[in-house]
Amino acid sequence: MKKTSVILLNWNGRKLLEQFLPLVLQHSLSDDCEVWVADNCSSDGSVAFLHEQFPDVPVMVFDKNYGFAEGYNRALQQVDSHYVVLLNSDVETTPGWLETLTDYMDKHPEMAAVQPKIRSYTNRSQFEYAGASGGFIDRFAYPFCRGRILETVEEDSGQYDDPIPVFWATGAALCIRREAYLEAGGLDAGFFAHMEEIDLCWRLNARGHSIVCVPSSVVYHVGGASLNKDNPKKMYLNFRNNLLMIYKNVYGRRFLFTIMVRYLFDLLAYLHLLVQGQFSNGCAVINAHRDFLKLLPSYKHARRENRERTTVKHIPTHYKGSILWNYYFRGKKTFGEIKW
Repeated sequence: MKKTSVILLNWNGRKLLEQFLPLVLQHSLSDDCEVWVADNCSSDGSVAFLHEQFPDVPVMVFDKNYGFAEGYNRALQQVDSHYVVLLNSDVETTPGWLETLTDYMDKHPEMAAVQPKIRSYTNRSQFEYAGASGGFIDRFAYPFCRGRILETVEEDSGQYDDPIPVFWATGAALCIRREAYLEAGGLDAGFFAHMEEIDLCWRLNARGHSIVCVPSSVVYHVGGASLNKDNPKKMYLNFRNNLLMIYKNVYGRRFLFTIMVRYLFDLLAYLHLLVQGQFSNGCAVINAHRDFLKLLPSYKHARRENRERTTVKHIPTHYKGSILWNYYFRGKKTFGEIKW
């Protein structure tokens, strides 16, 4: 049995595999580590390419596109290692990136998961939007990062190089104990893609686990390789899954208050999109709320299970303020300006 399995989930990403897989193999393979590719029924010749160019890389071939969440759930059933790394196919690794993460996990058995520092592949001095130097969430379930608040992405000048506990670790490069992943139920397959790693980390935090960003490990992420940030489908998934995440993880009066505020904010977001002429994205917001309501009955069991298994009601890394209020009304646009 290998200590670590690095799994790249691929869907029609042959060009990305050709570009980034050689570095992953160079920087990751060892006596203790194996690298897998899990293919979500690609139609671009990815599997044939892998068999021809990388015959020693084991490939899992799924019968359809199961999305990010269920794709990784199925992949983790087929490996038997202590640590598993969920690694996007558009990530450029660096020397020592993996050993740094697993060494930290070895020394801190209380940690369920860690992430490296994520820099932008296209602007290498900046943090990357979807992960930066560790993820957090505010009282209304808006995610933000150490190094990225809403649309403001900071330059990396070493200001966030200390390892710290975080609320969530990015799914672009998530190193997690396989046992903890399975015990928490894995990624929510109903999400398909987007927000699923935040939902998983919420469960881990609530059940007494810790998650850390280890910035001495560095990778570079292209981002938006499957769906760019302005794609209506991506907007739909982000809005719908955020609402589902709130329903699953927030309870009692706090849930009612949170969801009411989110309905108001999402209405404002919808009107803003219409004013900008982004009608498809505006419809995506409406469709997200419609489908959220339709899905509620099927999520009652998950909500009840999460509530019953919660041992930490006040997660220390859960920001109690509003990131929108800080950003738009107080002008606090960097992580270092936020007071906890």
